[in-house]
Amino acid sequence: MIPWILLDTAHVPEGGELRLKRRGDEFSIMAGATELMNSRLSGSEQALATLVCARLGACPAPVLLIGGLGMGFTLRAALAVLPAQARVVVAELVPAVIDWARGPMAPIFGDSLDDPRVALIAGDVAERLREGRAVFDGILLDVDNGPGGLTREANDGLYSPAGLAVAWAALRPGGVLAVWSSAPDSSFTMRLRRAGFAVEEARVRAHGKSGARHVIWLAQKPAKGAAPVATRPPRRP
Repeated sequence: MIPWILLDTAHVPEGGELRLKRRGDEFSIMAGATELMNSRLSGSEQALATLVCARLGACPAPVLLIGGLGMGFTLRAALAVLPAQARVVVAELVPAVIDWARGPMAPIFGDSLDDPRVALIAGDVAERLREGRAVFDGILLDVDNGPGGLTREANDGLYSPAGLAVAWAALRPGGVLAVWSSAPDSSFTMRLRRAGFAVEEARVRAHGKSGARHVIWLAQKPAKGAAPVATRPPRRP
């Protein structure tokens, strides 16, 4: 068996370390003993983009914010279906991940980072969310292993009631907040509903019809003029 080769390490702001490894043409990004992503397991990351774009319908010039560059699977899947007038802002907290994308992992990314629709920013996605109100049609978060922050405690703030309120404000009416997770979390589903979102929970395979099942929350803000979403199920008579 071909051995794994450590290519680089990167410090995560406020603690933690990422490791980039390669085995042949396969890449892996690790946080401690946990594999955060693998270049052969891209199904759910791609679905994060395609499921959101499908819900945006015929929006002529959608604006998306992607939190977490990763291995670029979500970005490339979005670019494949978005119109020429779309804009995609990608916020990556760890600058080294951007260097990896333009360096050893360049064959995976292809020309996606040079697409004129893309703005790649080294920084915290939370800062981008706080910059404006009603500016995004889609917010796609894949910044950790899910709502329970693994690599960085500050990520928890994205999924708290206060963080969801910021995401709500940053979305245009009818916009979609999508969150990737390695595992279900019923309490997060309830937080999304209490924040006013209409919530769908999709289970997606990591690779085709095999591999682990990951979770994608699709939380949609009501369209302008739509009735508010009920945050609690009706009581039984």
